[in-house]
Amino acid sequence: MKAASLKLIKTELDLLHHDKVKALCMQLVKYRKENKELLSYLLFEADNEQNYIKEVNSEIDELFAEINKSNLYLAKKTIRKILRIANKYIKYSGSKQTEVEILIHFCNNLRNTGVSLSQNTVLGKIYLRQMIKFQKAVSSLHEDLQFDYAQEIKNLIN
Repeated sequence: MKAASLKLIKTELDLLHHDKVKALCMQLVKYRKENKELLSYLLFEADNEQNYIKEVNSEIDELFAEINKSNLYLAKKTIRKILRIANKYIKYSGSKQTEVEILIHFCNNLRNTGVSLSQNTVLGKIYLRQMIKFQKAVSSLHEDLQFDYAQEIKNLIN
């Protein structure tokens, strides 16, 4: 089965009655946890972005606290999982400022884990990729915000 284009879906949704659209949303939410999380964000969290960022950062803190530092393989695996979760929350928001805030927090926590990023190439590359992503997101923000985040960039590089 071939999926319809977004334009066609949007046109069809415009023609449907309110109750039918609600029923379709509920059906979407039933089948995928990610759909349910996205709809929850849009309904409850989208209005208060700062609170959303705080909740995501606290979840990242909890996950970093659970890292098994005695086994490097498990530490890398857990860090990749945390990064997947952070990217999922960034995708829900779609805001560059939210992306920057979450990536700053992730990079700070990664540096503070106690695992050597210079000796471990996998973790070093993860950190480097997030720094590049972070800098690209900062460059798309307003000039005043770019200046504010410039200090954070210096802290993360050193």
